[in-house]
Amino acid sequence: MVDLPGITRVPVHGQPDNIYDQIKDIIMEYITPEESIILNVLSATVDFTTCESIRMSQSVDRTGLRTLAVVTKVDKSPEGLLEKVTADDVNIGLGYVCVRNRIGEESYEEARNEEQNLFESHSLLSKIDKSIVGIPVLAQKLVHVQAMSISKTLPEIIKKINEKLANSLHELEILPANLSSLADAMSAFLQIISFSRDSLRKILLIGEFEEYPEEKQMHCTARLVDMLNSYASELNNCAESNATKDFLMEEINVLEEAKFIGLPNFMPRTAFQTLLQRKVRGISHMPIDFVDSVWDYLQNVVTTVLNRHSANYYQLQVSIRRAAEHLIAKKKKNCIQHVLQAVEMEKLTDYTCNPEYLEEYNKIVSHRVAFLNEVSNVNRYTSTVNLEGYGPIEVAQLKNYPHQVLTQAYDLKARLIAYWKIVLRRLVDVIALHLMLSINELVNVDFQKELCNGLLSSAGGGVERLLEESPSISGKREKLSRSVKVLKESKETVANIIDRIGVYGDN
Repeated sequence: MVDLPGITRVPVHGQPDNIYDQIKDIIMEYITPEESIILNVLSATVDFTTCESIRMSQSVDRTGLRTLAVVTKVDKSPEGLLEKVTADDVNIGLGYVCVRNRIGEESYEEARNEEQNLFESHSLLSKIDKSIVGIPVLAQKLVHVQAMSISKTLPEIIKKINEKLANSLHELEILPANLSSLADAMSAFLQIISFSRDSLRKILLIGEFEEYPEEKQMHCTARLVDMLNSYASELNNCAESNATKDFLMEEINVLEEAKFIGLPNFMPRTAFQTLLQRKVRGISHMPIDFVDSVWDYLQNVVTTVLNRHSANYYQLQVSIRRAAEHLIAKKKKNCIQHVLQAVEMEKLTDYTCNPEYLEEYNKIVSHRVAFLNEVSNVNRYTSTVNLEGYGPIEVAQLKNYPHQVLTQAYDLKARLIAYWKIVLRRLVDVIALHLMLSINELVNVDFQKELCNGLLSSAGGGVERLLEESPSISGKREKLSRSVKVLKESKETVANIIDRIGVYGDN
């Protein structure tokens, strides 16, 4: 029971200017909760309909179901009191109780006797029903109202206790066991490795990401496809892949330096190889940059997964992360070595069994006569000639070269265009296949072995470190244990209260 201050409108004796607002805020804070019973003390001398305390209680309890009115000073203003408490113009749901307070030095017993005599002998007050007069009636009514209120709110309280108890028990259960032996520590470590490998298999190989639904960077198969597509686009849009820039000029210059004493209609193979190697050198950094970025991404993925599954074992995280970084660095090095070999092969040998090479070459060559005739056409009005499949091409720089040189240069260009498409496709396909092989080996072969070697080595510190429980985990365990104990005690206490209320109700 909380005795709230009376409403004061005019500051006195150094009270702050906003004393009314402060008191109103205090009152509202206590009467607003649904479980609060409002005991509204009214003077019989005032008009209930204009009473400010009534307006306050009505603002939070419009139905009046949790408001009980106590009418004091009944001996001072007995006229019309019966009509006030029976008419209930202000909607007091729990009813009224009229009382006489102690006066002067009266003892409790004396005050109660005087109160009883007043309501029995007074000509007006004696007409009020005896079930709503007197302090004993008020006390009994308060006990009954409080019991009923508690009986309504306790089930919800028990529900909340049970929910919190279940949550605390669940949190306690999922905490890592307090490891006490080397066997327990090894088992916990292998469990971390197993769970991490399963997660990596899902996100890197299968394409499942239910463990990280909102973290798009962990949707790895999709992100790898994005990176591969970006790499392929970069290759196809680089300067070396521009087939129309300075058309035939590079070929003419190389042919000039590759000429030899021999039959005039033979293509010098060195000319083709020179141009091909020049192109390959121009894009050689792109596959390496791509592989480097992929493995940097994979390192972040692996670290995220390991941190998640080893979150409760802080003493292992540094060693595990170091071992993972070492593993990724080794896989990256092997992959870059493979890329360097693939690039070197493209420099050394020009070969393909892909029929698309000849199809593309023949298609370009089929336009040679028409294209070269237009180049040599003196009546042409523009400096560009349209080559089917490649659009308008600037040819002003070609008009001074002999037809035979242009024919040979065109043939060399056709071979380069057709073969370059094969080279670019190989540099995408071969690297993509090798990457997926490396990722597969990372997850299924190297991951567990490398992490075990890293931890069990002298630098890793050994699984014995797991026997040292982290301060945060031990603190959380202790806090949850205390919470479980308090909640169980609270549940038992509330159950006892419900039993006592039941007994009271029966009586």
